[in-house]
Amino acid sequence: MKLISTLLAAATLAVPCLTATAQESDIRKALAERIPQMDKIDEVRPTPMKGLYEVRIGTDLFYTDAKGNYVIQGELIDTKARRNLTEDRIAKLTAVDFSALPLKDAFTIVRGDGKRKVAVFEDPNCGYCKRFERDLQNVDNVTVYLFLYPILSPDSAEKSRNIWCAKDRTAAWQDYMVRDKAPATASCDTSALQRNLAFGRKHKITGTPTLIFTNGTRVPGAIGAQEVEKRLAEASGETTTTN
Repeated sequence: MKLISTLLAAATLAVPCLTATAQESDIRKALAERIPQMDKIDEVRPTPMKGLYEVRIGTDLFYTDAKGNYVIQGELIDTKARRNLTEDRIAKLTAVDFSALPLKDAFTIVRGDGKRKVAVFEDPNCGYCKRFERDLQNVDNVTVYLFLYPILSPDSAEKSRNIWCAKDRTAAWQDYMVRDKAPATASCDTSALQRNLAFGRKHKITGTPTLIFTNGTRVPGAIGAQEVEKRLAEASGETTTTN
């Protein structure tokens, strides 16, 4: 009797799994037939909202009903928990293990005790990066791992090379980004820049600046000093107060 009960219990648990798998298959088929751009779906999974499914293509998220009759492109908000579920999911999908960063291909900028850490991918031709760098001057006690990431203009690679090959990389970078003083022409082994580009492609870093904190959180775009402080505190498990 015990064996029969165990088998029945296992069968009962298997039914929802089989149903969910069949439903996901139906969604994939329907969307691929109706929207050719959705023929390579990476994942289909139910959301906390009954009858609504998340459809993931890379790091792009869409939502659909159980039959794939409707597609929603937007954000899913949990009003009770006051959380943006779409934002939370994308943050998880785009997180980068800080310990996996190839720090040898970056140069470091240390302020104060340098206890807190952040990695930043930047292009010297990026106007937003210049604004970010000027704001970053107000953040103390931090080590910045600066990855040159020349993706914006034909001469981004040349400027990145001159900075990477400078006698003092930090000074050359700060002079250009904060004081608009162009780096002197220099040459050296720039294979690190190629590795940075390869790393960025692998992790879908498509814009600059892109910040990566020690807890794996990725932030695309320029943020102010106050937001950097907040993110650094979150990464180190500290609490922050706002005025």
